[in-house]
Amino acid sequence: MEIDLSRFRDTFFQEAEEHVVEMESGLLQLEHNSDPELLHAIFRGAHSIKGASGSLGFDEIARFTHAMESLLDRMREGQVAPTRGRVDLLLAALDVLRRLLETARSGAPAPEEDAARTAGLLVVAQRAGDFPSAGTVELRAGDRTAIAWSIRFAPSPDTFRQGMEPVLVLRELARLGEIVAVEPDTSRLPALELLEPDTCYLAWNVGLRSDRSGQEIRDVFAFVEDGAVLEIRPEAARREEPGADPVAPAGQPKAAAARAESGSIRVATAKVDKLIDLVGELVIAQSMASQILATGGSSALHRLQEVFAEVERYTRELQERVMGIRMLPVGSVFSRFPRVVRDLAAATGKEIALEIHGEETELDKGMIERLSDPLMHLVRNAADHGLETPAGRAEAGKPACGRIWLRARHQGGNVVIEVGDDGRGLDPERIYAKALERGLALEHGEATGDQVCALIFEPGFSTAESVSDLSGRGVGLDVVKKSVEALNGTVAIVNQPGRGVTFRIQLPLTLAILDGLLLRVGDERYVLPLTSIMESIAPRHEQVRSVAGKGEVIALRGEPLPLVRLHRLLHRAAANEEGGGLAVIVEHGGKRLALVVDELLGQQQVVIKSLETHFRKVEGVVGATILGDGQPALILDVAALAEMARGAGGDRRPVAA
Repeated sequence: MEIDLSRFRDTFFQEAEEHVVEMESGLLQLEHNSDPELLHAIFRGAHSIKGASGSLGFDEIARFTHAMESLLDRMREGQVAPTRGRVDLLLAALDVLRRLLETARSGAPAPEEDAARTAGLLVVAQRAGDFPSAGTVELRAGDRTAIAWSIRFAPSPDTFRQGMEPVLVLRELARLGEIVAVEPDTSRLPALELLEPDTCYLAWNVGLRSDRSGQEIRDVFAFVEDGAVLEIRPEAARREEPGADPVAPAGQPKAAAARAESGSIRVATAKVDKLIDLVGELVIAQSMASQILATGGSSALHRLQEVFAEVERYTRELQERVMGIRMLPVGSVFSRFPRVVRDLAAATGKEIALEIHGEETELDKGMIERLSDPLMHLVRNAADHGLETPAGRAEAGKPACGRIWLRARHQGGNVVIEVGDDGRGLDPERIYAKALERGLALEHGEATGDQVCALIFEPGFSTAESVSDLSGRGVGLDVVKKSVEALNGTVAIVNQPGRGVTFRIQLPLTLAILDGLLLRVGDERYVLPLTSIMESIAPRHEQVRSVAGKGEVIALRGEPLPLVRLHRLLHRAAANEEGGGLAVIVEHGGKRLALVVDELLGQQQVVIKSLETHFRKVEGVVGATILGDGQPALILDVAALAEMARGAGGDRRPVAA
């Protein structure tokens, strides 16, 4: 009987990726800890990948991991020492192994020359005696096999409004190889009278010859990928398999090859057993309800109420258990940063120690997968901009080794993640001067320290004196903020000039279920996220004042807050246009504003449904839900409402549209 091994492919790639992560973590620890058990664990990872890849017919992966396994075996037997040079080589070999796994998954041509050269170095490293230093074994881009890539890039129409410049991204591609063709695509251009100057209509077809992997090429588009169409294919794969899609197009959730999100999740048996128990209890309760309805009697109503109370309790517990299945420790994201910081230290010539705390803190799987890029940018900024050189730290009276930390903790119904450093901190005066140059600064007398520091989140803002491979292009912090806000979170800055800076990200536990306040505006009902609400009041007429050219404000305990009448912003008829209503005080990004509504209907937990998936993106709305009476309600986005209120002039598309 023949066994179809192809059905085990996805499991193999998932397990291989886990082994690679564990091996990398072990190698980084090996530099500071010569524990033999570490070497045994790293060896077992290589051995597992070799055996599984050989069984599935991935011979190139099997040959390569055999070379790694041989070196690791000699190291654990004490025949060669685990020197810095050998650890560097094994880390470089893991990078090659990642590319081999990626090409095997996608069907793209494997980097055979790269793998063969690295395997040769692994064989050399098995010899006793001195081994070349890290600089000697470094893999240069020119030593890899270049292949032709076909790239189609159609930016999101909102790209310009987000402060991004697609042409800069295309220029970045040239750093990865040779641009052999660029064909602009104008098929999305409308008639001249319909053209909007802040909408991006162009697309590009690019031919690139590069030795980089598909994922490395995709990383160039990391901050402009949201809402874009991005297709990256090896030319050979495009010619031989017209339907192949080795690197998934952006914005297509059904693409099976998408690297950003894993299509499976491992669940502990105990969690599954508990779900089965709860389903059994619900079946029993349903059977009891059916029996009561069949027999009737004077006490039927009372007994039904008791049964449905039980059903409600089991349903709530079932919901919590199901959501718990999607919860993963943030350590799965944090684990990639020790290697990142090690490489950044080498690239910048600085001494950097990474501290990780709270990696067991759990967060929704979908949010964890989308946190990687924002955290990566913050860590790179800390290494490049935040930390001083060893000489600079000595002048400041600090230890030569700088610290970067990643911390996570639960706080109420949210998760707080902090990325910080003990470097020079932010210089408000320098930021303010740079903002003045660009016309971004606040009006004279309004700028507090926190408000000035918040200017670094403006699109294109950078105080870097020179552009490096790490940072300085002004592309990043604004997208970090937008990425966090897309997860219904907030990002704040805790700045200590001369002592360091911490970026504090606050996120809800999950994107699937939301605690909200149900409210009425006109004849429509909306849901406002409870985490954004501070309080609600019934404003008196004398509390509300009009400010020429700036709308209305409400005086709350001596503090003026912007007043936004939701019925105007949402284009709804209010119950009382001239006054009345209730004001809900909300906070976002450290700023407060008052939203005027007609009626508060109560707190409610709702299940979020994506409008963008089923309809289209709607400004001011984060999603929709179905209420208990079967009617839909829109879930409002506080950040977007604040932006709409600031630019309210009727030129934006209303939510009601």
